[in-house]
Amino acid sequence: MKKLSFFGSLVFGIIVLILTSSVVFAVEDYSSTINKFKQSPQVQPYFKNAYGYAVFPTVGKGGLGIGGAYGKGQVYRGGKVTGTTKLAKVSIGLQAGGQAFSQVIFFQDKRAYDEFTSGQFAFDAQASAVAITAGVQGQAGSTGVTAGASAGPKTGAHAETKYHKGMAIFVHTKGGLMYEAAIAGQKFSFEPIK
Repeated sequence: MKKLSFFGSLVFGIIVLILTSSVVFAVEDYSSTINKFKQSPQVQPYFKNAYGYAVFPTVGKGGLGIGGAYGKGQVYRGGKVTGTTKLAKVSIGLQAGGQAFSQVIFFQDKRAYDEFTSGQFAFDAQASAVAITAGVQGQAGSTGVTAGASAGPKTGAHAETKYHKGMAIFVHTKGGLMYEAAIAGQKFSFEPIK
């Protein structure tokens, strides 16, 4: 019984750490995150041609059996902020560790932008993300975002992506290590600027 209590306390502690640390990360400058993504030759065309995009400077995730992820972002259209967004994910399954990453989601057209900003949006199982740090692999979808990192000199050198249902997703691992084979999904809320 003590092992179960310890395990439950550990999982709860990890989830609380993720949620509280994401508040600290939220003060990060959005323009520095955008500039970091613009340094990738693979991502640059999306900034030039996309109808709009959402930027999450830091998404924190972690877990041990039960996990979660959380991040705050801003949505842009025509280079101007149109609202704020929140990313939330709860996962159950084989997973251990903690990780922080930045994420940008590009909207190919008005339809994709409107779908994302409708208030409640979740990625389907076919959505995938490209990790722009060399030596990193990434996947996003209704099974969650998974990214692992190893150091590399270039960003985006190996990445190839295209729009899926009007959206293209890129992640940049900031730190941490996480193993995850879990059932989860990224869900987003949107609040327009008034």
